[in-house]
Amino acid sequence: MSATAPSYRVWALPGIPELHEGDDVAKLIAAAAFTDGLPGLADGDVLVVTSKILSKAEGRILRAEDREAAIDAETVRLVARRGTLRVVENRLGLVMAAAGVDASNTEAGTVLLLPEDPDASARRIREALRTGLGVDVGVVITDTAGRPWRKGVTDFAIGAAGVQVANDLRGDVDAHGNPLVATVVATVDELAAAGDLVKGKAGGLPVAVVRGLPHVVGDACGAGEEGARWLVRPAVDDMFRLGTSEAVREAVSLRRTVREFTDDPVDPGAVRRAVAAAVTAPAPHHTTPWRFVLLETEAARVELLDAMRDAWIADLRADGRSEESIARRVRRGDVLRKAPYLAVPCLVMDGSHDYPDARRSAAEREMFVVAAGAAVQNFLVTLAGERLGSAWVSSTMFCRDVVRRVLDLPEGWDPMGAVAIGRPAVPPAERAARGADAFVVVR
Repeated sequence: MSATAPSYRVWALPGIPELHEGDDVAKLIAAAAFTDGLPGLADGDVLVVTSKILSKAEGRILRAEDREAAIDAETVRLVARRGTLRVVENRLGLVMAAAGVDASNTEAGTVLLLPEDPDASARRIREALRTGLGVDVGVVITDTAGRPWRKGVTDFAIGAAGVQVANDLRGDVDAHGNPLVATVVATVDELAAAGDLVKGKAGGLPVAVVRGLPHVVGDACGAGEEGARWLVRPAVDDMFRLGTSEAVREAVSLRRTVREFTDDPVDPGAVRRAVAAAVTAPAPHHTTPWRFVLLETEAARVELLDAMRDAWIADLRADGRSEESIARRVRRGDVLRKAPYLAVPCLVMDGSHDYPDARRSAAEREMFVVAAGAAVQNFLVTLAGERLGSAWVSSTMFCRDVVRRVLDLPEGWDPMGAVAIGRPAVPPAERAARGADAFVVVR
């Protein structure tokens, strides 16, 4: 090997005993590091420390019967659930199975919680070693987790101090001169995995030393000096926040009636994806009883809404309403005008069965209307998943002839309301929880 070839060494520290609340972790690490036959600690070394010994020293231990309650207390958001297994975001912002509450490497009948503040724990160890030994080392606190789309687990950093958390290469070029536009290397996660290769999961070796990478150690060594918390991806940048079934429930919960929209344009592709979801709804007789008319130009929207307004005013005058009452009602119906995009779902009865009596004919139509409602629900939920607000307004159902004429639709197309679509101008108000029991009858 060339004398200038990059390299590093990593070794585990034997002799660290079982820890208990109040133990001095830094003191125990220092004693283990200078055991006969080991090279001790030097400036530029990185200590890779399993979080469980800190949890024990910091008193983060509970009786096992409290495990589910402990998971609840540590959880801020459910990501996915499969049977009794929960993958959640915990109070540290980490997405982990069971919020990181662990029953391994602890006495029977107890569970371990993650350290209260792993970054602060790393800073305390680093400062204690600098004060006691006069060495400048980086400290990485680790735990174990699985990864989406990959079998197996690996160690990753949950806390760090005095070490480069991430190496931001954006703006550099590769060996071929290509610009790097998205490469941010999670240095502390790589150090965590390197340390775990010698620590292992069951060997009683909770601390490793990495030597030969002094460029990643120091008080000002790169992105994320505030600690490993820097690596937690903000929600706005997270494309994979939920498991599949949880994502469906989240989209359903996000489905609100939105009445105020921004002027931002609506992506027509997002609306077409919502239509594609809509037409998966169940329907009678293997039919496809839905059509969606998309009004993507302002001219088309204004023409339709003006004609509908005129028809509505005529109806209200025929009902004997005062001009003041009519003006008030028309203003309340302006939600469709505030949206930058409109869709008009239509019901078609192609494939319906003819019956000689009114009762069965009415039931036949009701089946098709239910199918149309299911399609519109799919449509609205998918729009919510696209982060688009919507309002399903029934007004086209009261002037179907007008809508058909303005939009040049076939006689057999029945407009089933109109959907206003756009970016919500304000966050939706909190919605009171509705338990299922109030809507269920069991026989």
